[in-house]
Amino acid sequence: MKLKGLRWWIIGLVGLATVINYIDRTALAIMWPDISEDLGMDKNDYAIILNVFLVAYAIGQSLSGKMFDKIGTRAGFVVSITVWGLATAVHAVARGVLSFSVFRVFLGLGEAGNWPGAVKSNAEWFPTKERALAQGIFNSGANIGSIVAPPLIAVVWLAMGWEMTFLLLGLLGLLWVIPWLVINKSIPARHPWITEEEKSHILSGMEEIEKDSNKEGLGMLQILSYRESWAVLVSRFFIEPIWWLFVGWMPIYLADVYGFNVKEIGFFSWVPYVGGALGSLSGGYFSGRLITNGASVDKARKQTILVGCAIMFLGLIATVMIGDTALKFVGIVSFVLFGFQFVISNIQTIPSDLFSGKSVGSLAGLGGTVGLFAVIIMNFLVPVITDNFSYTPIFILIAVFVPLGFLSIRLFAKEIKPIG
Repeated sequence: MKLKGLRWWIIGLVGLATVINYIDRTALAIMWPDISEDLGMDKNDYAIILNVFLVAYAIGQSLSGKMFDKIGTRAGFVVSITVWGLATAVHAVARGVLSFSVFRVFLGLGEAGNWPGAVKSNAEWFPTKERALAQGIFNSGANIGSIVAPPLIAVVWLAMGWEMTFLLLGLLGLLWVIPWLVINKSIPARHPWITEEEKSHILSGMEEIEKDSNKEGLGMLQILSYRESWAVLVSRFFIEPIWWLFVGWMPIYLADVYGFNVKEIGFFSWVPYVGGALGSLSGGYFSGRLITNGASVDKARKQTILVGCAIMFLGLIATVMIGDTALKFVGIVSFVLFGFQFVISNIQTIPSDLFSGKSVGSLAGLGGTVGLFAVIIMNFLVPVITDNFSYTPIFILIAVFVPLGFLSIRLFAKEIKPIG
């Protein structure tokens, strides 16, 4: 049996896993007003639980990057999604900060694998000019998950309560494993279902050193010895907090500033992620189009990142200047998340532009870890600053991060091209 467009089936499944990933991680924030009232917890407890998750998630990015390089993308995704699906389900029996934190550790360790795994899968299944688009499709799963999660969770919560909601959401990931194992049998060079035409298209569009995904990878110190690797790490340190501020705190912001309850949060907070989904696809298409029209990978990535950073910066300034109603705020955040996803799909593709084989997942995972440590610092600051001032200083801080993220790529990566 041959399956046309097999690489699109693969990225479709990875995108679906990302939808499930974001539904599972968003559930706590959406239902927090009810959970906190039921169990007697407050915003500081939420910050602790969120940061415990992010520490585990940050560590998990590096660990899972190595895991995917060791056991491959097929088995790696099975391990990751099984762990996070079970972790989501057992949230149903949590009764305080300690139990929630323990379960969030396992959720973070499992969910972390989704990102380095996707980068590695895209490096295996897509030629260079299509990778940013593939990354955009994958990243759109994060936005679709964020769009679907609030109303879905609100409806299930209204019908069954928060405990049963966690249990049912946890089952989604376990069901995903079935089609993944059926369709993703091997890498393109050895997959029994791939057509000769598609195999030729994929392999002919790769650098020669990339064609064997079993190629021995570099050690982490070797990867870090290249200046270009630091472009990935430093840019993600500055850019990552922008996305996570809204993922982690927007439901709390809507409750604090506008007095929203769980139902109102559920039917309102999904809107900005429509902008994010459009940005994911647009950023991947834009850079891919530049490459098709003759631009170098270096020029295409940097031009796309510059455009997205400009959109993000203007949007974050607008949250301070004119975001004085809930409707205006979510509209502006849609603009910000469009810019973020326009940028991040290209930054996340850079590891596969620089390295090949078993080095791609390692750099991608370490980049995620570095970015998330910046998010953890931000999450400690948010309750302190908002309790004493407002959310405005937070928006200003991450606006400053945007040009720093772009400049770090220009400084460390003089030219984005294969180096090892």
